[in-house]
Amino acid sequence: MFGYRVPAPDEAMLISGGRRGLSGAPFRVVTGHGKFVLPVFRKTRFLTLAMCEAEVAETCVTRQGIALTVKAVIAFKVGNDHESIVNAGQRFLSDQDQMSILTGRIFAGHLRSIIGSMTVEEIVTERQKLATEVLETSKTEMAKIGLSVDSLQIQSIDDGHTGYIDAMSAPHLAAIQRQAQIAQAQATQASVEAQQVAARNQAEYARQTAVVQAEYSAQVDRAQAESAQAGPLAQAHAQQEVLAAQTELALRAAELRQQQLVAEIVKPAEAEAERIRVLAVADAERMRIQAAAAASHDRVALDRMLIDQLPQIVKEAAGGLAGANVNVLNGSDGLSEIAAGLVSQGLTILDSVRKNLDGADGAEGSAERSANGTVALRGYPTGSRRRGDKDSGSSSTDGPIDID
Repeated sequence: MFGYRVPAPDEAMLISGGRRGLSGAPFRVVTGHGKFVLPVFRKTRFLTLAMCEAEVAETCVTRQGIALTVKAVIAFKVGNDHESIVNAGQRFLSDQDQMSILTGRIFAGHLRSIIGSMTVEEIVTERQKLATEVLETSKTEMAKIGLSVDSLQIQSIDDGHTGYIDAMSAPHLAAIQRQAQIAQAQATQASVEAQQVAARNQAEYARQTAVVQAEYSAQVDRAQAESAQAGPLAQAHAQQEVLAAQTELALRAAELRQQQLVAEIVKPAEAEAERIRVLAVADAERMRIQAAAAASHDRVALDRMLIDQLPQIVKEAAGGLAGANVNVLNGSDGLSEIAAGLVSQGLTILDSVRKNLDGADGAEGSAERSANGTVALRGYPTGSRRRGDKDSGSSSTDGPIDID
């Protein structure tokens, strides 16, 4: 549109003519929007607000009297506030390139001033401190001309051919070189040790490989030997199992034959022997019972016969005494004793006969049969004498009375 002007984003539009701007400025400042400007009656100019750069290469003398060439770069621009734009417009609107030249000269002066108060060591080791002090000292002066500094960078510090900086860095350089040599030696030693370890590991690996190969070879040989022996061993085991089975079969056959023999011969023989034994025992028992019965019957009959014959026996004994030479010393009592003895002798004879019938040996019997067939009667009382004895004048005799 005719007469309507709009500044760029990094520009400030200065409109002169007509009424004055703020704070008595000779022009009005427009930024960020357009403005209708009457032609012929108003004049419009543009001031850059973009970032500008200034380089400084200045020879400065330190507090030690050593000349140093310092190179720096300053980044600056016109301030964004209305006052800074007015101040910069009044100074640099007609020749905006003068901003970089003037800024470089201002910072060159401040660098000489500040470096003159510092030593080379401080300048070299504390560059940021140098830059900060330069910015602080130039801030007020730069604000007066409407400029603001964004940064200051010290690019290089050179002592020319004096060699001071080199000499200053020599101990550090030597220490660094020494450390580098030590590090190199340590690295070389570590490399050699690593090589030795690698060689030992390779040798150990080769040894282990050889051992494993030998073990594998031994296992293969052993497996081959076992495989070669497997056939004969299997055959031998099979024959052994066959022999064992045959032995077991023979033992079972022998046991079976033994059982058959026992069943066919021994058991029938034992049964027959048992039958015979039982029959013999039964027969013996029968005969014993019959003998016992017969003996009992005979004994009863004999006892009856002896009892019946006892008076005759006593009579015969008494008859034998009739012709005997008997001396009776005690009268009627003696005769009674003789009679009692005869009866006792008869009873003794009866008892002896009974014992003989029961199977006794007869040696302990009360009656004995002599070789000439006489019977000796024992138990007569004292005072009797045997026939045929000479009269010795004694009144008694020992021993039995013989009956012819």
